[in-house]
Amino acid sequence: MAQIRIENLKKEFGSFTAVQSSTFTIEDGEFFMLLGPSGCGKTTTLRMMAGLELPTSGQIFIDGEEVAQKRASQRDIAFVFQMFALYPHMNVRRNIAYPLRSQGVGREEVQKRVAEVARILDITHILDKPVGGLSGGDRQRVALGRAIVRRPKAFFMDEPLGALDAEFREHMAEELRALHDRMHATTVYVTHDQLEAMQMGDKIVVMNHGVVEQFGRPQEIYDWPSTMFVANFLGSPPMNFLNMNGTLAPGDSDIMLSGSKVAVPALREGASGKLALGVRPEHVSFDDASKLRAEVIGVEYLGTTQIITLTSPHGDLKARMSSAKKVGLGENVGLTLDPRNITMFRHDGTASVGRALVSAGNEKVLRHG
Repeated sequence: MAQIRIENLKKEFGSFTAVQSSTFTIEDGEFFMLLGPSGCGKTTTLRMMAGLELPTSGQIFIDGEEVAQKRASQRDIAFVFQMFALYPHMNVRRNIAYPLRSQGVGREEVQKRVAEVARILDITHILDKPVGGLSGGDRQRVALGRAIVRRPKAFFMDEPLGALDAEFREHMAEELRALHDRMHATTVYVTHDQLEAMQMGDKIVVMNHGVVEQFGRPQEIYDWPSTMFVANFLGSPPMNFLNMNGTLAPGDSDIMLSGSKVAVPALREGASGKLALGVRPEHVSFDDASKLRAEVIGVEYLGTTQIITLTSPHGDLKARMSSAKKVGLGENVGLTLDPRNITMFRHDGTASVGRALVSAGNEKVLRHG
């Protein structure tokens, strides 16, 4: 397996820039997620890493070797597509064996490695069946088997579970992660599903309009988003944003909302003008004594929890709390926001204001540490 390093990677299609100067490193053995909405550049980035697209500029290093201008066949990687891409005239055994036979691997070695992969993926019982009659899940296992059997330096996967139904998709996500852990493989995985990224990934790159918005571990990105886009894209429901005007000075540890003092982590640098206070629904609670008031305009029952939609002078927001809490439509409630989990954003959404200083392109981005 191998470390993969991307430096200032850019891809232009005529006047359209699909990927803008991306830089990040995928460590050896990581399960790495490229996450973002449709058209954000994540698949184009993966295809450049795999050699299916040539970059306009930038460098790609796989296991220390610069490969940006090399063919896909020269990069020692395996690609798993969303639509399986199996050979319909071959049975399962021959589909899995095909990459080895095309490389001239000996018959005994092919049989040994196919049997090993089939055992890992629990498909030994279907090795001699035609692929046409298999379920979507079994076909995806065969596609994975064909990639694994080569023992490449890295696995690249472009939404491989996208064609499966929701229940089986969750099951296959668990299996994929378990398979990765057994093999200690370097895996790069494209998805638009933030729950899938959080469930499976060691690290996540969040992309938007060809730009890397944030890069880090799932909990780090969820708890401390660097931009309003990341805060809104991750989470279901996403982060709430409460609007406010004012000035925050370095060292300030509270703000005023509707005459109520709200504690925030101490700020290293100040900000002024239009600001937004970001807080996740699970960090909103009710407090009758609070001056920060809101009206209940919706209640969504989810079994053990409920999502309560509220409207306030600073904007609408949602709260996630136990279903045991009785709440009625039209009820006026006081709100408390957990000060340990508040992020202050400049209202243009380009940066957050908090305790830790991180770099984002040419500007300083401030976020909580």
